[in-house]
Amino acid sequence: MFARFAVAFATLSIAACSSQPLRPDPRDPLEKFNRTMYTMNDALDRAVARPVARTYRRITPPVVQTGVSNFWSNATYPATVVNQFLQGKVREGFSDLGRFLLNTVAGVGGLFDPATAAGLDRNDEDFGQTLARWGVGSGPYLMLPLLGPSSLRDGIAKVPDRFADPVHYVDDWRWQWGLDGLRLLDRRARLLPATDALKDVYDPYSFIRNAWFQQREYAIHDGNVAAPPVDEEIAPDDEPDAADTPPP
Repeated sequence: MFARFAVAFATLSIAACSSQPLRPDPRDPLEKFNRTMYTMNDALDRAVARPVARTYRRITPPVVQTGVSNFWSNATYPATVVNQFLQGKVREGFSDLGRFLLNTVAGVGGLFDPATAAGLDRNDEDFGQTLARWGVGSGPYLMLPLLGPSSLRDGIAKVPDRFADPVHYVDDWRWQWGLDGLRLLDRRARLLPATDALKDVYDPYSFIRNAWFQQREYAIHDGNVAAPPVDEEIAPDDEPDAADTPPP
């Protein structure tokens, strides 16, 4: 449940203590299956991933953890570069290509992040976002084994994204699995604070699903998501001025 589990917690700090209503969601027609899969993923996470991640955070120096995170962020960055161009974002594509090259060369294979200091912002694009920009609908929500929240569109898109992953081209399967395991460990360790906040959520499954959809819309539209409408009865602009208020 780790590879894309981070997206489910993008808005966790906003409503960690809120309750989620138990009512059908039209985006989740496979809810019974998804809840079963979520329970299995959560059990595996509690038994294996979470304890290992806590141990990793406890015994590994912060500077090493930062280096590992930087390395994996840079190693998987070719997928972002490719998808920028596929979405027609030429300027952003060349900027991200420059970021990847700078961090690879000057950042010692990505262990350091000189590109951020140089003003090259980090982006996050994948083939699921590309399909969405091409007009492909998300399809039903899916809770994938081990990989966590997704949708039919984004689940299928993981296949071409894998071909843009350098780890895919490691010949020895033992090294390939080991590198993937280290990457998942890094991601799981960075999610520990958000996981602790889920203890106060009434229905974690619904909350994760809703947070995932919100984050996904935000990512697809590069943050240009319309704000929810303001109730006209409480809108500040509709409040009467003091001069217009009749005397009692």
